[in-house]
Amino acid sequence: MASEFSKAVVAEEEEHSLLLVTEKNPEIEEDEEEKAYESCEMVVIESLEIEDYSVTPPFSWKKLWLFTGPGFLMSIGFLDPGNLEGDLQSGAIAGYSLLWLLMWATMMGLLIQLLSARLGVATGKHLAELCREEYPKWVSLLLWVMAELALIGADIQEVIGSAIAIQILSNGYLPLWVGVLITASDCFFFLFLENYGVRKLEAVFAVLIGTMAISFAWMFGETKPSGKELLIGVLVPKLSSKTIKQAVGVVGCVIMPHNVFLHSALVQSRKIDIEKKGRVQEALNYYSIEATVALIISFMINLFVTTVFAKSFYDTGNAKHIGLVNAGQYLEEKYGGGLLPILYIWGIGLLAAGQSSTLTGTYAGQFIMGGFLNLRLKKWLRALITRSCAIIPTVIVALIFNRSESSLDVLNEWLNVLQSVQIPFALIPLLYLVSKEKIMGTFKIGPSIKMAAWIVAGLVMVINAYLLLDFIRVEVTGMLFGSLVFVVIAAYVSFIIYLVSRVTAS
Repeated sequence: MASEFSKAVVAEEEEHSLLLVTEKNPEIEEDEEEKAYESCEMVVIESLEIEDYSVTPPFSWKKLWLFTGPGFLMSIGFLDPGNLEGDLQSGAIAGYSLLWLLMWATMMGLLIQLLSARLGVATGKHLAELCREEYPKWVSLLLWVMAELALIGADIQEVIGSAIAIQILSNGYLPLWVGVLITASDCFFFLFLENYGVRKLEAVFAVLIGTMAISFAWMFGETKPSGKELLIGVLVPKLSSKTIKQAVGVVGCVIMPHNVFLHSALVQSRKIDIEKKGRVQEALNYYSIEATVALIISFMINLFVTTVFAKSFYDTGNAKHIGLVNAGQYLEEKYGGGLLPILYIWGIGLLAAGQSSTLTGTYAGQFIMGGFLNLRLKKWLRALITRSCAIIPTVIVALIFNRSESSLDVLNEWLNVLQSVQIPFALIPLLYLVSKEKIMGTFKIGPSIKMAAWIVAGLVMVINAYLLLDFIRVEVTGMLFGSLVFVVIAAYVSFIIYLVSRVTAS
């Protein structure tokens, strides 16, 4: 019986297909949506026309290819300039000893991103939309403000990372603020690509990820880190009092608030009939595979960067002074020129990381603003608004901090703290929604996954709380400023308690 069904499956798979939309325009009016879908690029995904839609179609490499894309766009959040700075500082100060933590942090990030994808596929809506629908209006607006602050902080780091790369590749001819303005133009490039379909956009991101992989793998080959120490660092957990801050940084920069919102929206670029359980499960299977592969690649890239700086600067006098601005120069001084000087290899990799992450930041900004506020703006106007939110403060920052590398490092610490304190406002709503049967139906997470997710969320929040408190201890001085910080923290903790109380009450 099973054999006959398998043959029927193969036969019908040759004859039937399902058209999946690869671009959704939330700014258009409801009565125009059907017409708009007709003008979008379509991806043809072969599937089964069977009566029992609870049956998951068999695995197909062709289908996997057609579902591939959203996970790789999501993985760029693990490779932005902020992550690269965390990698190089971890390697320079802690050597190979925190590679095991990098691996486990990536696995924790994968779990959260898979839950985000699950929410988007099973409901047909993304996280920002569901927050607007499921929370009171004042809560929804406050969550939107927090998401925007996190996005602006991430975008400033990404744009400045690109500007630093442009400065390196121009031999210092172009100042930081000019690089910021050049990077700002990616908004229009993004809009240009979107007009040709999401698959074209995904192809560009694949090229940028490939550029990062080649650049940092080349650096790895040039510097020849120790394979034995690398293997020990990955397999043997080790943590000392001297490397706690770097350990916190490794975990803290893996889960990006805007990335959690983004992934739940990206998976909807393939339109799935959520009434057909077999189709939903099929999509979840393919998205899980491609997200896992994407994050394995991102882990390898982060591994290359960490080990290059571990080999080059661990236990040296320069270890504590290395940042994005001077990292290439330090590498150049140590390894010299060559056919392609390592300074420019670093610059190319950093530019690819900065450009790709600013593009996904623009994408995430559109979903966050449109979802929380239910805006129906023209695509170019929405992109321009979300881009301006980051570019204007970034230009100001570039002009103020352009003359001092140490000032940029302090700024980066402030931005890391800003993003860290926003993490609960993405994680708690995600776990609340993905556990709710009313929203997820049969695709709500089970007790074991729920427990694992809350352990990860709790660990990330505790680690980032440690980072915040340590930063306040060092930076906050004066009675007036201290009192203001105390009031803000009290309000912050109260809001988190409220969000958690809704979870326990549901």
